[in-house]
Amino acid sequence: MTQPSAIDDILAEYQGLETQLADPSLHSDAGAARRVGKRFAELAPVMTTYTKLKSAREDLQTARELAADDAAFAAEVPELEEQVGVLEQTLADLLAPRDPHDSDDVVLEVKSGEGGEESALFAADLARMYMRYAERHGWKAELLGATITDLGGYKEATLAIKSRDAVRDGVWSRFKWEGGVHRVQRVPVTESQGRIHTSAAGVLVYPEPDEVAEVEIDESDLRIDVYRSSGKGGQGVNTTDSAVRITHLPSGIVVTCQNERSQLQNKMRAMQVLAARLQALAEEQAEQEAAAGRAGQIRTVDRSERIRTYNFPENRIADHRIGFKAHNLTTVLDGDMDALLDALTKADREARMAAE
Repeated sequence: MTQPSAIDDILAEYQGLETQLADPSLHSDAGAARRVGKRFAELAPVMTTYTKLKSAREDLQTARELAADDAAFAAEVPELEEQVGVLEQTLADLLAPRDPHDSDDVVLEVKSGEGGEESALFAADLARMYMRYAERHGWKAELLGATITDLGGYKEATLAIKSRDAVRDGVWSRFKWEGGVHRVQRVPVTESQGRIHTSAAGVLVYPEPDEVAEVEIDESDLRIDVYRSSGKGGQGVNTTDSAVRITHLPSGIVVTCQNERSQLQNKMRAMQVLAARLQALAEEQAEQEAAAGRAGQIRTVDRSERIRTYNFPENRIADHRIGFKAHNLTTVLDGDMDALLDALTKADREARMAAE
């Protein structure tokens, strides 16, 4: 059963947030209003479940008191006991330890790896899969920049994916599982003998919280290059040097952006992405120091083992971390990822509950 102190704290916080949201002065600061709104949305499911549980407990108590005199109330007791049990478990799940970034938006990078042109084509397939999943969920998916091969593959691509409203479980809660090495087994379009090849692409994903602009970046640590945005095959699609590449010299992180109309807009967006990556790196390092040996939520291609295999001949997708297998690869690549992501979420929740 849920500890009253935990609920008391949440009740007090929820009421305080409600008061803030009703204050017109809050909305003069868009950033503050969004932060308060996001936290309010995070607590809303807890409050809804708690209210239902409180009502169900009161109904159960009443039914038990009247059961001796009225058989109709006695018949309601087992059903109400089951309802209370389900609501208590739901509330316990909502109050369980959770990833503090779950409500955040994400920046996602896809990079080709071993396999040449075939790897780049697979990287493009992965990017489309994520964008189609975002579309299915009403999120905004934006391609910030890409290096495109002659056959339309991606040597590298950077996506920004955002939820349109403040929610408890946002983009990061679903896409945080995607960081790592993705392996594909299929007959490449460049293969004349019909032989199955194995290649790989890497995915990096990190949260882009509202406070990302607060990360301090020393301008002297940056090398900024500008160039013309390019399309398929490297053909110039702009007549001005509007694309921006920023290299953070101390960390070696490189960020490019060419999607915006002007050089200034691209630089601003690239700086936001760089700040998100530096924040993710700092959090990962702090987590490693605090809990050596425990797997971090934020992964990089360099140190990730293969996490998933996409087998085209068998129409099979397999996630090696949890032993998940399904023969619906075609629909998954079309953005139908929920069964896979639900399985990963369930495994993570069980691990968190066990650790607690």
